[in-house]
Amino acid sequence: MTEPTDIGPFLGEIRIFQGLPAQQLEALAKIVIVQSYQRGETIFTEGDPPKGFFVVRSGKVKVFKTAVSGKEQILRFFEAGEHFAEVPAFDGQPLPASAAVVEDSNVVFFPRSRFLDLLHSQPTLAVNLLAIFARHLRHFTWLIEDLSLREVPSRLAGYLLQLSRQQATPDRAVLDITKSQLAALLGTIPETLSRGFSKLSREGLIVSQGNVIELRDREGLLQKAGELPDNLHGR
Repeated sequence: MTEPTDIGPFLGEIRIFQGLPAQQLEALAKIVIVQSYQRGETIFTEGDPPKGFFVVRSGKVKVFKTAVSGKEQILRFFEAGEHFAEVPAFDGQPLPASAAVVEDSNVVFFPRSRFLDLLHSQPTLAVNLLAIFARHLRHFTWLIEDLSLREVPSRLAGYLLQLSRQQATPDRAVLDITKSQLAALLGTIPETLSRGFSKLSREGLIVSQGNVIELRDREGLLQKAGELPDNLHGR
């Protein structure tokens, strides 16, 4: 762990802190601790007391829950500039999920007590955090609906479409996680995910070439995912 000397500019680029004056960013930079983790290391475990929240500076982090059977459900991946564990840092309740790094990562840690003290003197931060909590709530509402109402091929189609939008490549999606991780993210097991890929391939919707997935029939994928046509999608 190291106390950063050049963290201010990075904090200013994070959505939660965008628009804050330099003086507030400097105050934030004084309370944070930079932590480095190697691939596979755990950041925290479900049930741990909340000590603060985190922002990914580099690398990738997964937040997940583990069933008694050992099955893992990935709730979300977080990459550079994204933050996690804010809610427990505020309500003081035990952490509801675990977090581990998927690749060597550098994260910025905001100690709970020091951040709350700062928040009391900086109401602009509180307003920004309310917006962040609302976005997280929307995401988990979507996740519950997705796992409850859609079959694996439909979830997979939706994921591939979302990935292609993020990568700005409408005719393909390049997987940046393993298929085991993708299965956990979609709430299934690798064998069922493989059958989902096979089904989409048989229907002529995709062609898989390693981690590169060609989207042969985008409109068909939209129908499979239950989404609006691209010209009405609003993304």
